[in-house]
Amino acid sequence: MMWLLRLLLLAIIIFLIYTAVKYLLNPKRKLELAHEQKRYYFYDDENNVHKNFLVTYKGVLFEGEKYLGTTAASFDVVSIFVWPHKVTALKGLVKEDFLFIEKKISEQYPSAKIDWKSPVKEFMQ
Repeated sequence: MMWLLRLLLLAIIIFLIYTAVKYLLNPKRKLELAHEQKRYYFYDDENNVHKNFLVTYKGVLFEGEKYLGTTAASFDVVSIFVWPHKVTALKGLVKEDFLFIEKKISEQYPSAKIDWKSPVKEFMQ
């Protein structure tokens, strides 16, 4: 009877450790933490073209929509539209901030043309 109790206790401890590790390594949690700390973080499922990516930078959350197309060698993401979740959060950002975000997106998707949606589009022109 005592060995069954020990086995159950061991199973509970393993489950708690597994749950804690899974929580700590969750990319969505990392995105939320970076957003709160006003740091850069790029969250994307590169294997799923239909899923939009999220970028947080200086406390502003951006979303990017990917479009698949053909390049000279293969099918790849060829177009990306990016917009902020809250336009009011853009206060204080300068052109170099948007260029930094474009550079980071280009590192992930080198074949893609990046377009900003309003009001960033007007600001970049």
